[in-house]
Amino acid sequence: MKLNTLTYAALPLSVAFALAACGGGDKAAEAPAAENAEAAQSKPVEGKVLMSAEQISSAGIQLGRPTIGGSGTVEIPATIDGDPQGTQVVSAAIGGRVVSLTRNLGQSVGQGQAIAVIESREAASLNAEIEAARARLSLANSNLGREQRLFAQKVSPEQDLIAARTAATEARIALRLAQQQVSAAGAGGGALNRIAITSPIAGQIIARSVVLGQTVAADAELFRVANLSSVSLSLNLQPQDAGRVRPGNTVTIKAAGREATARVTFVSPALDANTRLVPVIATIDNRAGQWRVGEPVTASIALSDSGGGNAIKVPTTAVQTDEGKTVIFVRTKTGFQAVPVTLGDSAGDMVIVKSGLKGSEVIATVNSFTLKAELGKSEAVED
Repeated sequence: MKLNTLTYAALPLSVAFALAACGGGDKAAEAPAAENAEAAQSKPVEGKVLMSAEQISSAGIQLGRPTIGGSGTVEIPATIDGDPQGTQVVSAAIGGRVVSLTRNLGQSVGQGQAIAVIESREAASLNAEIEAARARLSLANSNLGREQRLFAQKVSPEQDLIAARTAATEARIALRLAQQQVSAAGAGGGALNRIAITSPIAGQIIARSVVLGQTVAADAELFRVANLSSVSLSLNLQPQDAGRVRPGNTVTIKAAGREATARVTFVSPALDANTRLVPVIATIDNRAGQWRVGEPVTASIALSDSGGGNAIKVPTTAVQTDEGKTVIFVRTKTGFQAVPVTLGDSAGDMVIVKSGLKGSEVIATVNSFTLKAELGKSEAVED
């Protein structure tokens, strides 16, 4: 009987131990699942950078929104030049000594106005030829008139009249040729041995390379005259930008509190051999005289075909590369999110975003490389 009592008493204890063992097994199975859930909740989101407003400010990160639409522009330094079609070199057609200069640098001159006088033996010879040709023509005309009277009186044969008429024609041609030779050399200089050098266009003297009394050779440059009512703007563009510049595109010019608009008139089909850039010329209306030849300016040139009216553009400083992907950092409530994007053509310091952005986001536009560095740190810690 005692043995049975002990057996029955031990039975509840064994059941209790068995139940305890079963309960412990359930808790052991649930523990790893809880740990995994907690780890999943603490794992950082890929491409996310946690940063407060104070940290953003101290890092010098500037925010902005993408630009939607517009043709895109390129801002580059440029130089004001004289209009190639409105600039003329005044040279000496014959050699000699400069005895008079009537215009100085910056002074206005009219078309055909004398600006210098050259004294030369060649000038004397040309002027003398005119006088001789004029005298021969006068004599030939006189002989022609006499032969016409004699022929009318039937005293002189028709053959003599024809010869006199031919001689008068030849003398007239010789005089015209002599006058053209003097005209090519210059105008009358007031004496047989002098030739006046005249301006071929109306404008201003922008260069003078001679002084009074100087002996100059034939074809030597004496002056440079420019019609500055229209001036040119010389630009040099990168080939990728020049490909979207067409004649007629607008150029905005700024310098020292002044601003004007020009139009592109020429885009070179070839690169400059030294700079490897594309020369571009624009024309500026300068009737007010506010732009000077040689003046440095800042030019903002509009680009054609820059993605259409709904194109999304961001500054190139907003674009970063992370693990081979092109990303832009978009502002979130807790910091930034690196958003992968696909880029299109560039437009100066802007680039077109073909996909990845809607255009309404706030993005990091300056010092976004700081966010790239922070993202790299987060990925290193995670690994």
